[in-house]
Amino acid sequence: MAIQRRWVSVLIVLMLLGLLAAVFFFSNQRKGTAVVAAASPATTTVTDLLGRKVHVRVPVQRVILGEGRQLYLAAALDTEDPIQRIVGWRKDLIQADPDTYSLYLRKFPKIAGIPTFGGFEDGTVDVEQAIAQKPDVVFLNIEAQRATEDARTIEKLGALGIPVVYIDFRHYPIENTEPTMRLFGKLFGKEARAEEFIAFRAKQLQRVTDVISARQPARPKVFIERIGGYTQDCCLSFGNENFGKFVEMAGGGNIAKDVIRGTFGQLNPEQVIAANPDQVVVTSANWEAYAPGGSWVGVGPGADPTEAARKLEAYTKRPAYAGIKANQHRAFHAIWHQFYNSPYEFVAIQQLAKWFHPALFADLDPDATFRELHERFLPVPYRPGYFVSLGENTEARP
Repeated sequence: MAIQRRWVSVLIVLMLLGLLAAVFFFSNQRKGTAVVAAASPATTTVTDLLGRKVHVRVPVQRVILGEGRQLYLAAALDTEDPIQRIVGWRKDLIQADPDTYSLYLRKFPKIAGIPTFGGFEDGTVDVEQAIAQKPDVVFLNIEAQRATEDARTIEKLGALGIPVVYIDFRHYPIENTEPTMRLFGKLFGKEARAEEFIAFRAKQLQRVTDVISARQPARPKVFIERIGGYTQDCCLSFGNENFGKFVEMAGGGNIAKDVIRGTFGQLNPEQVIAANPDQVVVTSANWEAYAPGGSWVGVGPGADPTEAARKLEAYTKRPAYAGIKANQHRAFHAIWHQFYNSPYEFVAIQQLAKWFHPALFADLDPDATFRELHERFLPVPYRPGYFVSLGENTEARP
């Protein structure tokens, strides 16, 4: 009997030890599962620039840029490795801004291996390529909406769990740049970095707008020739948005704002002559890929100022500018066109203000502003060349 009782006691102890081991094992398993769940991507809901509610797993690791020039912002967030998330993009950066692309290619050779697709700014993403790259999100500009709807792109990608988020730097940049930057920051897991950029941008804008508001200077009449040299048509311009609004914020008067009702449009030469602008601003860039040997003014990173001025000189002879005040005073300027489609537009506004009101903004240095932006936010060095003028002293002459 004593032996039996001893064996029963041993059996009970072994059963208790087994029970404790099981509890410990399953407890650890639950803890392990919790750790894995915490480390895995979470789904968040964002509102894009068309007001759509979109569910996205964050932080995103694989993205497709519906426009290559969206790199301008992506690089400000992922400064150490701006191409780490990009698994596909439209080839517009390579064609429309080859000098910037070359700067990134030199530092990040792997950029050449990013799959590209064609199409224009009103187009949509290549659906088959998007499916093959398995992105966490696709960024499209708002102007792609119609083409996207016609092609049922949202539905096709959505069926495979690929969300599309619309952004905007082009149509309403002053209004939409900040929410676009916050969208990128949220999805990249770089919200603090995005807010730092937003604060820098706001401060630099105020260096112009506060002075204009306080001093209320006389506004020179300004004509903006859009995409000079990309086409020989005259006279493409902006309405009361994009560079049209930049001009107004910088203390000028855009002569096309009451003629062009949308963001983009065209005046005829007679309308320009009748308006008699005090200053002409040509937006242009290195467009050798689109118009080989064309009349474009190749302003941009590292541009030769002498060559840019030489090409700008030809614009003074255009029939639309015959006899206007801008010609009398040689108040012709060229500025990097890509300011119209990037989060850097505040640099353009500073330069416009300096052209329109040089005495009022004598201490403002847009080149220094752009250099600081590069040093604080971008992985490539700053190379001047984004602006050129035929007359440095072009104070407003209403």
